Amino acid sequence: MHGATETILDAVGNTPLVKLQRVVPGDVRAELYVKCDFLNPAGSSKDRAALAMIRAAEEDGRLKPGGTVVEATSGNAGAGLAMVAAVKGYRSVFVLPDKVSHEKIAALRAWGARVVVCPSAVDPHDPRSHHSVARKLADETPHAVLLDQGNNPANADAHLHTTGPEIWRQTAGEIDAFVAGIGTGGTLSGVGRYLKSQKPGVQVVGVDPVGSIHYDRVKHGLVSRAFSYKVEGLGNDTVTAALDLAAIDDCVRVDDRECFMMARDLVRLEGLFVGGAGGAAVAGAIKWARTRDRAERIVVLLPDSASRSLSTVFNDDWMRENGFADEPTPGTVRELLALKAQTLVTARSDDTLRNVVGKMKQHGVSQLPVVDGAQIRGLVSEVEVLRNLVSGEAHLDSTIERILDSDYAGVTPDTRIDLLKNVLATTKVALVTDGTKLLGIVSKIDVIDYLTHRMNEQQSP
Repeated sequence: MHGATETILDAVGNTPLVKLQRVVPGDVRAELYVKCDFLNPAGSSKDRAALAMIRAAEEDGRLKPGGTVVEATSGNAGAGLAMVAAVKGYRSVFVLPDKVSHEKIAALRAWGARVVVCPSAVDPHDPRSHHSVARKLADETPHAVLLDQGNNPANADAHLHTTGPEIWRQTAGEIDAFVAGIGTGGTLSGVGRYLKSQKPGVQVVGVDPVGSIHYDRVKHGLVSRAFSYKVEGLGNDTVTAALDLAAIDDCVRVDDRECFMMARDLVRLEGLFVGGAGGAAVAGAIKWARTRDRAERIVVLLPDSASRSLSTVFNDDWMRENGFADEPTPGTVRELLALKAQTLVTARSDDTLRNVVGKMKQHGVSQLPVVDGAQIRGLVSEVEVLRNLVSGEAHLDSTIERILDSDYAGVTPDTRIDLLKNVLATTKVALVTDGTKLLGIVSKIDVIDYLTHRMNEQQSP
């Protein structure tokens, strides 16, 4: 019939572009437009990559009739792959972290997929992690293919050949910046490559949740320690090949509460039925636009539908139980640093152990941030210095470069104290950065001192 598509797969892509009207604060000079990729058939931008990855696996002979698709996913990629697998007659198995919503698990099962749920609060190399379990299942299942979206070139290529050209046509080239959340990095990399090939001056900006490793990697070239966060479909705890750092100009950090409150505002004020990852992208774009303070046109990708967040982001009880509906604990890292009023002491990677020990003794600290020029290289701690001296692996005139530690989390001056408490529960210290500049280092005792000071202030007559 005229106007009909052969299958639902032919309806992937060509999503609308909409101007935001009510959620953008008055002090933001930029115009923000959203690419509504949550309107893809299976409910997210991952439909594009899912179709491209399965086609690539078919073309190179890895996926044959009767085969099984296996993937580690936070739900959206799984939905896209499950839809494609259903149309093409493949079996599918998806391994998800336990933080995903019930709706995502139910949706995958509705498509006929097998679902395996794994703990999210484990190291990515732990055999219990969803990445490890997916690899094991792919190895053990006959005729199975692990698509590995984070390292699959078809992931970014899907957006290079579809999303990027669509945005270029829809804006008639009148675009100054593209903003998207970083998950595997495929969307940002693919769209970024295309837009820059058409207009080299276009700024490509990633949005990363506090707890993910991408922000420090983009800003400082470092892989810091990941820790748990609630927003789904965004961020990562492992380095992925799909993320092309050369295609990215900047990165913005957001926290869970910002993501969820913006998602709710987008539904309530703009009628855009998006989930937490979409809220993150818009919250990050507004932050970035405010720092730029320019009259420019910014396109933000909305990757996920709210339909799979009804039991979490849009559930008042869940929001209250997780501390997102209530007012956050007063105070920010900026206020903590002002109270601390201690000179920031750093080391260079070419400093000797002798110099570092001297600095630690002089200033009474047990770890120092290591900074070469404007580049943060990591931490050096008294524990590592002691271990290397005792073992004989180093001497006092050795440089510290080979004993640098990445057991820290990155936060910004605007990070709230209630979130900082959770950060420091899983890592030694937090490094405070504003863009590429290191502003301070915060430990558990600093937070205790700050909270004690505030309690004493409140009790004073």
